[in-house]
Amino acid sequence: MSGSIWMPPGSRPDTLPAIPRQRTKPSWAQPDPLDELAERLDDFIAAAVHPDEIAALLESDGLSDDQIRERYGVKNSFALAEELYERVERRYPEPDGPVHDPWQVGLLGCLLRGVVFALPGLGYVLGAPLLAGPRDDFGLPAGTVPLLAGALVGWTWNQGLAHRAYSWLGLGDRGAARRSLLLGAPAGALLGALVALIVAGTAAKVDMAAVAFAAGQACYLGAATALLVMGRERALLAVLSPMAAGAVVALIHSVPDAARLTLLLGSLTGVAVLGLREVAPPKGRGELRDQPQSTRSRDTTMGPRLSASLPYALFGLATGVLVLYAALGDILTGEQRSAVAAPAAVALTLSMGPAEWLLYRFRSGSLAGLRSSSTPRAFWRATVNTVLKCLSGYLLALLVLSLATSALWPHAPGIAGVRLAGLLLLGVVLWTGLLLQSFGAVLSAAAICSAAALAQTLALVTHSGSPHWIGLIVHGTAALAQATLVCAQLGRVTAHR
Repeated sequence: MSGSIWMPPGSRPDTLPAIPRQRTKPSWAQPDPLDELAERLDDFIAAAVHPDEIAALLESDGLSDDQIRERYGVKNSFALAEELYERVERRYPEPDGPVHDPWQVGLLGCLLRGVVFALPGLGYVLGAPLLAGPRDDFGLPAGTVPLLAGALVGWTWNQGLAHRAYSWLGLGDRGAARRSLLLGAPAGALLGALVALIVAGTAAKVDMAAVAFAAGQACYLGAATALLVMGRERALLAVLSPMAAGAVVALIHSVPDAARLTLLLGSLTGVAVLGLREVAPPKGRGELRDQPQSTRSRDTTMGPRLSASLPYALFGLATGVLVLYAALGDILTGEQRSAVAAPAAVALTLSMGPAEWLLYRFRSGSLAGLRSSSTPRAFWRATVNTVLKCLSGYLLALLVLSLATSALWPHAPGIAGVRLAGLLLLGVVLWTGLLLQSFGAVLSAAAICSAAALAQTLALVTHSGSPHWIGLIVHGTAALAQATLVCAQLGRVTAHR
């Protein structure tokens, strides 16, 4: 028997032994779904600085909390992200090629936008003699209140309109962005002109010249918004150049009223025509017909909500009020006789070019911090260092522009002491507000700036102190509140992606 082969009972010598059936693995041998997910997302998880980055990725993949509880047995995406973060060892591999940085922009383009923002202010230089007259009931130069009311309405409306158009562009639907501008810009221009007319009608004598100027201002704001959103800064600069040159000449030599009016109307007409051409539907074929079916359905079902643009409009109104008070501070104290001489407003407007570029530099630096940091605390320190450098750079640019405009502007009072400190603090409010917007915290920025504008208005109406000291206190408080929010946002890694 030692040399024979054992065979199962009943089997014949001429048959092969049966192949045993494959056994199923016991439940304890089944692969862990968490391990499978960790292996699939290994590279991303290993490079994550904070679990929130992983949670954002899971949510972007469409995983709901119910699916996460069913598949992985944890409460929600944040709990799953923390579990994955713990399972995968941290490592930060260097990319094979150059690191993609979407925040790299040229300084010249941003400076050009700042100049384009400031050039329309020269229109007030040309229009000043056309608005000559006695001071109004508030002690302000003739036509000031209707112009300011129309400007505030325009800034508010067009800030919200620009956000809506940019939202459509972000969805890849340029046609919908054009349509929103084509409908929204004229509506905003009409609203601004009507508000100016209503405000002027409350005075003892209606200043029709101021109403006409305010109507032109409203039309310009709408058309310029369309051009800026669609990236036509150079065209806008070209059409404003003759008016700007005429205003510079008017600061030195006397210019006839007919020439002033011609330059103003010519620039307004040119900007309006360019804006209309930019947003008008293409000729020869229907724009909607050329869009894919998915885009057409998204126009009505998945487009940006109108309510999403409201905080941006509110932020535009609040910051507009704060900038106007900075411009009118010298008039309210009697140190300045004309609303045209507003070097503070000119400096703030010109500084928006460097401010935009430095915002991009901060976003670029935060991405570099994500790549170089291995812990949330190290990343927070890196971003704090970056934001301090960028904010310091902006304040330096604002200081240089403030001193330059004050020195070059005829009959403008010097800027120093409390006036300069308040202006720099207002710069902190504006820049940190824009930074909060980029983090998605626009509602917080709008709330703080609105509270500051309301507080400054109440203080000035009740004559609670000097306008410059009021501005210093209000701007300082708002700057501190927004700086605190920025510091809290810097630790949110997902805000920097």
